[in-house]
Amino acid sequence: MIHQEILIVRTPGRCTTDLSTQIGAVVGRSQVRTGIAHVFVQHTSASLMLCENADPSVRRDLETFMARLAPDGAPWYAHDMEGPDDMPAHIRSVLTSNGLTLPVGEGRLLLGTWQGVYLWEHRQTSHQRRLVVTVHGEGG
Repeated sequence: MIHQEILIVRTPGRCTTDLSTQIGAVVGRSQVRTGIAHVFVQHTSASLMLCENADPSVRRDLETFMARLAPDGAPWYAHDMEGPDDMPAHIRSVLTSNGLTLPVGEGRLLLGTWQGVYLWEHRQTSHQRRLVVTVHGEGG
């Protein structure tokens, strides 16, 4: 059994957005009892991550790390067509992940107690992001 949906997420700008509930709802609608859910972000300046969901300082620390690794407006970037955060956003997305594969059991995502699925927006301004969620497995 295969089920696929497109999720549209509006980000407020550079931040992380918890998608666990929306992805879990897609899994529920799929009627897959045991299998996998694959999530793919269709953009080159945003990424996905499986991260701690209890303490938001973890995600803030990741953002601080990325800001040091790929700073906005660095003079060595040639690509700045869409502004000073353009190339850093591409670097961030290449260094992170555009897709996640998650286990499904008993008709739900099998995330750990402290895990959440996040869309990580790497641009400073609001963007509409498209995510493809594909659920494969056996029904019940």
